[in-house]
Amino acid sequence: MADVNEFRHALKAERMARGMSQDALGAQVHVTGSQIGNYESGRSVPPEDVASRLDTVLSADGELAKQAEAARAGAVAPWMRPWAATEQLAMMLRWWEPSIIPGILQTEAYARSVIAAGPHTDAQVEAITRDRLERQSILDRPVPVGLTAIMDEAALRHGDPEVMKEQLDHLIDIGHRPGVHVRVVPMGAGMYAGLTGAFVLATLPDGGTVAYCDDQVEGKIIKRAIELRRLVTVWEAICAQALPWKMSRDLILRMIDEHERASMAHVQPQR
Repeated sequence: MADVNEFRHALKAERMARGMSQDALGAQVHVTGSQIGNYESGRSVPPEDVASRLDTVLSADGELAKQAEAARAGAVAPWMRPWAATEQLAMMLRWWEPSIIPGILQTEAYARSVIAAGPHTDAQVEAITRDRLERQSILDRPVPVGLTAIMDEAALRHGDPEVMKEQLDHLIDIGHRPGVHVRVVPMGAGMYAGLTGAFVLATLPDGGTVAYCDDQVEGKIIKRAIELRRLVTVWEAICAQALPWKMSRDLILRMIDEHERASMAHVQPQR
């Protein structure tokens, strides 16, 4: 939290030195005054474009932008940074998730809800969410990363109905992109190897493969051939259980309808 604290104290000091209210500063950088208050309290960290405008308006000579960048980076655990770099290099990702939507396919609202469920401060939630969304840019490279993302049907069911409807709509949309394959293992598959945990296999430009496994404490990058062979074997077992893309799409569409009905059921008619 040191980076967040440095930024929020510096922002407040620069604003007060110029005799500006939070509302006045917010108006000049195109955010609300309450959002400036969130930045100054450490509840959130501004994205790059807002931080740059804050720096310009307050004539901070680049310092605020640098501190905001450090605060955002501080939200990414040190052990995660090498894998984030690996994602940028990868030519292909094979991503398995048994209980949530893969991070590379998460909408902002869904990502925030998943991250907020963990032991994070409001500022960390915002910074981690922003980092996760920025990492999705590998799908928009001139030569996008190839992606096969498989998830258990359970991942389609967890979450607020409105958030989930938006998220599943996104899965349908992005699944039409060339090189992106979204598949689902149906509930009827019973017990299978993939239920033991999530992992990602990355194919690098030289043809080599590395993997990433996550847990409740920290994730780790896997490079040993024997461990990679085991994960590839599990991946093949998962693929054997997963529905083809068209059947997966139909299942996702049915789940969208279920979430829509659940969302409408929460709306109480006026009397």
